[in-house]
Amino acid sequence: MASVSAPAQTVPVSAASLQRGIVKMVLSGCAIIVRGQPRGGPPPERQINLSNMRAGAIARRAAQGQPDTKDTPDEPWAFQAREFLRKKLIGKEVCFTVEIRTSLGREYGMVYLGKDTTGENIAESLVNEGLATVRREGIRGNNPDQARLCELEDQAKSSKKGMWSEGGGTHTIRDLKYTIENPRNFVDSLHQKPINAIIEHVRDGSVVRALLLPDYYLVTVMLSGVKCPTFKREADGTETPEPFAAEAKFFTESRLLQRDVQIILESCHNQVILGTILHPNGNITELLLKEGFARCVDWSMAVYTQGAEKLRAAERSAKERKVRIWKDYVAPTANLDQKDRQFVAKVMQVVNADALVVKLNSGEYKTIHLSSIRAPRNEGEVSATVDYIRAATGPGESTPAFAERTCATVTIGGINIAEALVSKGLATVIRYRQDDDQRSSHYDELLAAEARAIKNGKGLHSKKEVPIHRVADISGETQKAKQFLPFLQRAGRSEAVVEYVFSGSRLKLYMPKETCLITFLLAGIECPRSSRNLPGGVQVAEPFSDEAMLFTKELVLQREVEVEVESMDKAGNFIGWLHIEGVNLSVALVENALSKVHFTAERSPYYKALVSVEEACRQRKEKIWANYEEKPVEEVVHVSEEKERVTNYRPVYVTEIADTLHFYAQDVETGAQLESLMEAMRAEIATHPPVEGSYSARRGDYCLAKFADGEWYRARVEKVESQAKVHVFYIDYGNREVVSTSRLAVMPPAFSTRTLPAQATEYTFAFIQVPQDEDARADVVDCVVRDIQNSQCLLNVEYAGATCPHVTIQFGDTKDDVGLGLVKEGLVMVDVRKEKHLQKIVTEYLNSQESAKSARLNIWRYGDFRADDADEFGYRR
Repeated sequence: MASVSAPAQTVPVSAASLQRGIVKMVLSGCAIIVRGQPRGGPPPERQINLSNMRAGAIARRAAQGQPDTKDTPDEPWAFQAREFLRKKLIGKEVCFTVEIRTSLGREYGMVYLGKDTTGENIAESLVNEGLATVRREGIRGNNPDQARLCELEDQAKSSKKGMWSEGGGTHTIRDLKYTIENPRNFVDSLHQKPINAIIEHVRDGSVVRALLLPDYYLVTVMLSGVKCPTFKREADGTETPEPFAAEAKFFTESRLLQRDVQIILESCHNQVILGTILHPNGNITELLLKEGFARCVDWSMAVYTQGAEKLRAAERSAKERKVRIWKDYVAPTANLDQKDRQFVAKVMQVVNADALVVKLNSGEYKTIHLSSIRAPRNEGEVSATVDYIRAATGPGESTPAFAERTCATVTIGGINIAEALVSKGLATVIRYRQDDDQRSSHYDELLAAEARAIKNGKGLHSKKEVPIHRVADISGETQKAKQFLPFLQRAGRSEAVVEYVFSGSRLKLYMPKETCLITFLLAGIECPRSSRNLPGGVQVAEPFSDEAMLFTKELVLQREVEVEVESMDKAGNFIGWLHIEGVNLSVALVENALSKVHFTAERSPYYKALVSVEEACRQRKEKIWANYEEKPVEEVVHVSEEKERVTNYRPVYVTEIADTLHFYAQDVETGAQLESLMEAMRAEIATHPPVEGSYSARRGDYCLAKFADGEWYRARVEKVESQAKVHVFYIDYGNREVVSTSRLAVMPPAFSTRTLPAQATEYTFAFIQVPQDEDARADVVDCVVRDIQNSQCLLNVEYAGATCPHVTIQFGDTKDDVGLGLVKEGLVMVDVRKEKHLQKIVTEYLNSQESAKSARLNIWRYGDFRADDADEFGYRR
């Protein structure tokens, strides 16, 4: 790099003009960059050019995007001059004088190593080694310093040092390689061996430009496993630093820039070379993390060769001290007590491949999820360390709702279950956003295990075809169950695994030998029934039903058992005895006062044991026997009584009446719940409106449908003809409509039939025969619609029908029977029932029909047509 000579009138060196700084970078043999001391951020910098001398120009790459420019090679001895200064000055304190400042702001002066001018004169050292020439035309003879330079140059010439040696110096010109044709092959060829290098440029805290020696490859290297804040380039070409980006860059510059280092090139990802820089004073990657200038990066940490656990420990230290980029950091488990962060519990249920239900020492049940994996199955005690708690999420357009989830690392016998699953290729590791700190405390071990599984082709990473496991589900399949029954009866005790517990005595079993799923009922006992959703409403749970189900779950859920099948019921459920580790579950339930002995047990070999333990519980008056009182034995006189008609009228709201005179009604008692649900649902839709046309309708699906009034209601898809014609049934009101898919949307789980069952129940009139003639039937329907639709009435179920209950219905104010009124007006005929307990009301209906017939009202206006030609008139008896 050339310098200009000092002017004739120069300012003599004085203590006042002497300035100090630290050499940050050597640009060439005659130019350096000096920085000050940092005070609350990166320090100021200035370039100082050595005056009255010239050193060769360093090689320069052609400007990008300008095809006319070419790479400029080193001038002879230029790199040696630069290296001479680099090794002597980098990181050292120097003092300098500024003799001239050009109009462009360039500064020229003298540089001395040390704190004053008694130190080594850098210009003189360069000239003495033959690495620079003196510009004699600008030197004044009366200046001893300048005269000294000329004298040193003459000595170098006579000694044939440096550029004055024979040969012209062509051997000193480097063969710089700015690009590598195949970076991946280049990295692999080095076999992760340390290679000597000089750091030429620092782009940000974790990306540098390095000169690899001795072949002079100039490569960009990104530090493996970490990422520092960067400088974002704006559209106008300016750069905006992220928080702490400048500080991180200075941290790396002050330690590595133009230092001799060793680099381990570890991988190449998308043409980006990843590596670790080793300096005699330490590993810059770990230092950046420890000082809070960087964060760990999962995708590149897998190739880090110096121990990923060291990086995690360094990052954890910065988080705990809340330094720099972690100043606002809050640990995922910061709000948990120590006893909630780490505990020992018993596995009660494996919900799926990455979720467990455990029982704490306090007796509380807790669902925990394995941290950072998708997709153990183990029995006994496990140790759990909570890594983070994933907050509950609401349903989105393409994502379901999730409850709050506790995610933990679960170990048994010192083995991390998640790591074991991943290493066998039975689960994959979740990738997180860079700023997402909610992950497993053993995340790096999981990544390493996954890499081994991929390399060895384990499990789902195997290239072989996935084996198909066919399991026949014959739960509730009566015909299939009949075929299996003789085989299971002959087999005696069969092995099974309890897949699910419906109640204390009702279970779902997997039969591994037969590869089928069956519903199994415990024989010989009568267990309290759990609550169930029925067409007429919710059946209330019997006392101690939940305790019985919990007892069965704790004892047998997801454990291997033995079963003896004795028979099956009409619904295709198998009935028999279940044994686990020598314990008969039926006897155990009775012994714990959670079940009673059923009379069907009398013919079984376990009857005596059942009666014995039941009697003991009865005497102790435990649980289901708490209110038991022995009744005195007395002679019972059986009196035959005729069954009476039961009248239990309840208020309902009639919402829809069909042409067949079937109608739909809502229970008034649950009306408030429906209104509350509809308000919440419409508020949710207003906040998160569905995307029009995004719903794909399928027959039988529950969904939301927009009615003609512009409001959304719950509905069920009954038929799909096309995107424009979808038949829906409004489950809370009973009406039907044909709509396009643009008026349909997914039903959020919070408003499903599990939250509130369908409110519209179908009924039909009891004791009534509807005319088949279309005009006559239309008159009846019009009359009923006018009288009771959208009004509150009283309803009583009289008897069951093939499709729905047959009821009598009364007006809410007068309590008059609506069906009887239709008979009296001659609009319908009586459907005669033979049941004895209904004869009284049937007689009343028949008497009213005779009165209408005598008065020749409506359908009777031509007399009794039923005798000869009922079919011709469209009526039937």
